[in-house]
Amino acid sequence: MKNIFMKLMTVLTLLMVALCGVNQGKTEAASKPANQDLIIINKYYNKLAYFHNGYIEIVDPVETGKTWVKTPVGFFKVVNTIKNRPYYTGHIAGGAPNNPLGSRWLGLNANGTTGDTYAIHGNNSEDSIGKYVSHGCVRMHNADIKELFDKVAVGTSVTITYSSKTFEELAKVYGYGQP
Repeated sequence: MKNIFMKLMTVLTLLMVALCGVNQGKTEAASKPANQDLIIINKYYNKLAYFHNGYIEIVDPVETGKTWVKTPVGFFKVVNTIKNRPYYTGHIAGGAPNNPLGSRWLGLNANGTTGDTYAIHGNNSEDSIGKYVSHGCVRMHNADIKELFDKVAVGTSVTITYSSKTFEELAKVYGYGQP
């Protein structure tokens, strides 16, 4: 039943793209050059791909939500970038080795939030990467998020999906390609 639900959500996401297109609305990024960057997070493989100037530059393993609904599927933007974000819930300082957010935070506007709830971030449990155990964020190895953080700007498009397609195939579906 869960597998059928996941496939239905993927079909609905792809249908949204086909009917609405990607980046057709007026956004801050609309005035930038056509070589927009794109991050695709595929929960099927628990991997992230970063596209720059039409080409994949990074593919890294990630950790996503422990249930289907924890990590939302859809089209989002990076709305903030924070180094050494404190873990407010646990009263843990930013940069502390026990901080579950790691040293880098790319906040997403998922589900109407403002970049303070959902993010792509590091972690303090490196062996959890590749699994489905987060509360909704996309967690990466700390070395990987540092590399990604240095490349990504506020306004970068992020697509979270569940699909057996390759990253190249997904990028084409989402209207992203080489310049």
